[in-house]
Amino acid sequence: MSQQKVTIGIVVTISVVVVAFFFLSNFLSVSSMIPAAQPDNTAQQGLVIQDEVAGTGATAQAGDHIYVNYVGKLQNGTVFDASMSHNPPGPIDFVLGTGRVIPGWDQGLQGMKVGGKRLLIIPPQLAYGAQDYGPIPGNSTLVFEIELVKVEAATSTRVAPEGASAN
Repeated sequence: MSQQKVTIGIVVTISVVVVAFFFLSNFLSVSSMIPAAQPDNTAQQGLVIQDEVAGTGATAQAGDHIYVNYVGKLQNGTVFDASMSHNPPGPIDFVLGTGRVIPGWDQGLQGMKVGGKRLLIIPPQLAYGAQDYGPIPGNSTLVFEIELVKVEAATSTRVAPEGASAN
């Protein structure tokens, strides 16, 4: 009888190991297929970058003059700004990486391609910090949906597309 208990114990142990291996290997293969939400250099600061549509055009880099359409929201979904609500409506433009926009944008838009749409979730320290800024309460995490419309390389002539603000 005791030899039968040992045999049953061994069979049960092997079964548990096989089942655990099966589930663990499936988990690891699924996990490896999920793209990283953000580059390593931004993860420490809490910036979340998610490409919703991968663009196929020019890639935005620091020093480039870029044109974007965007919608900015608070975490509760309240829209506080949108490029299409400006006068005139349309993309805004700025030189990427120069501090003209909040740090979350300067960091989060680098590497984006024209035609792409990207979601940025920006923690307060990469936005407006503890201070209130217009309709944005202090210490707010901001959510932006951004479409990259145009990139002009740092060495090219800067001509605003029709409808773009001349910021």
